[in-house]
Amino acid sequence: MTPPSTLSSYTVWFVTGSQNLYGEETLRQVAEQSQQVVAGLAGLPVTVEWKPVLKDSDSIRRLALDANSDDSVIGVIAWMHTFSPAKMWIAGLDALRKPLLHLHTQANLELPWADIDFDFMNLNQAAHGDREFGYIQTRLGVPRKTVVGHVTNPAVTQQIEDWQRAAAGWQAARTLKLARFGDNMRYVAVTEGDKTEAELRFGVQVNTWGVNELADAVAQASDADIDALVAVYVAEYDVADELRPGGARHESLRDGAAIELGLRSFLEGGGFGAFTTSFEDLGALKQLPGLAVQRLMAEGYGFGAEGDWKTAILVRVANVMGAGLPGGASLMEDYTYDLVAGEEKILGAHMLEVAPTLTTQRARLEIHPLGIGGKDDPVRLVFTADPGPAVVVAMSGMRDRFRLVANVVENVAAPDLPNLPVGRAIWKPAPDFATSAACWLTAGAAHHTVMTTAVGIEVFRDFAEMAQTELLVIDEDTTVRGFQREIRWNQAYYRLAQGL
Repeated sequence: MTPPSTLSSYTVWFVTGSQNLYGEETLRQVAEQSQQVVAGLAGLPVTVEWKPVLKDSDSIRRLALDANSDDSVIGVIAWMHTFSPAKMWIAGLDALRKPLLHLHTQANLELPWADIDFDFMNLNQAAHGDREFGYIQTRLGVPRKTVVGHVTNPAVTQQIEDWQRAAAGWQAARTLKLARFGDNMRYVAVTEGDKTEAELRFGVQVNTWGVNELADAVAQASDADIDALVAVYVAEYDVADELRPGGARHESLRDGAAIELGLRSFLEGGGFGAFTTSFEDLGALKQLPGLAVQRLMAEGYGFGAEGDWKTAILVRVANVMGAGLPGGASLMEDYTYDLVAGEEKILGAHMLEVAPTLTTQRARLEIHPLGIGGKDDPVRLVFTADPGPAVVVAMSGMRDRFRLVANVVENVAAPDLPNLPVGRAIWKPAPDFATSAACWLTAGAAHHTVMTTAVGIEVFRDFAEMAQTELLVIDEDTTVRGFQREIRWNQAYYRLAQGL
């Protein structure tokens, strides 16, 4: 399996609610006007497919079941153009298992005041038809996103796009197979977790393979395939002279290429969209995979270091959600701080595994000692993430649930780092360093994260709603005391929401 680089394989269904009370002429106009609304959504990254107007309980229930069974359908947008009595929607909403967006809109942008008669009022009554629909959704406890406004408003279509991207991420999680090569790093707490609960909550299958099964795949890489991949490296990156063909350490680059070929073949053969490795369990591998991991993340795969499968899920989900947008998603880790008062910054990196999609600059391909793992020096791409907005998100296991914690940050330009030969990012967290760090620690958020420079915080809010998973956000409006209160409220809410 190769992770998709676009969202073109997905669709969202647009359903319009009405009833038989109004007569055929009115229902014909309802259908025409709802198709016009769908036409206004034509520029979204996921195709919006119009469905015939729903007028009774059985057709609504049947549509929900059809949406559930179609893997290409990642969500449903619903609009009550006229008045659709909400009891008709009970069975359908109860059956629906795909993400739902309630679009509270109308056909007209401006009202034709001089022409309004009661026929017009009968046709254009979404103002209270959608309120009836909102009531039944709330009474049934249906997770959904509500978007209000006319589809010609860019703010409206942006909210719908955010929801579409979250729905694509949710679909990716629901169908994700994740391969762990070895276990997580010894004695580390936050990379542990309940893989069975993860499959129930997110749909992802997390299983383990011995690292030597990967090593066997690496050993099968042919010289011709290695030659071809090395040529790709030379074309795409600024390759250190010692690694180039004929260079003193060229064989190390060939070893790195063989690892990429073996890893790719293993993942594709097993239909995996994410994976983990551990420097403590490298078996017959000659190097800790660095370059291979960086390139696979750049193509859309999820990855977590030291067996961190929860972060691997997030990297895969973020890659899908950001498909087609500038920027990318990568494993990230907070390493050290610049604590100059008023200018505090965080330097993030990992041993090797940061995706080059975080930069538009040409990365440099180098080789350096690692100091841990007991293997040959690994090859890796060296670069700094571009300045600009980003989000870092962590997933932690909190005994009775998973918790997502997200921080809105701003990547900044880096000073010269001649002695730090890894992919890295430097950022200022919102609202400020002290508040961000205190809240992160209070939440028990993980030290491994996904950093995305492609999608913003609203996409993660929508994703958390779909997954019915706790999300704590640290942004420009966050205070430590308010954040502490939210954690306490959430503890009560999520306990109660699970039932007895």
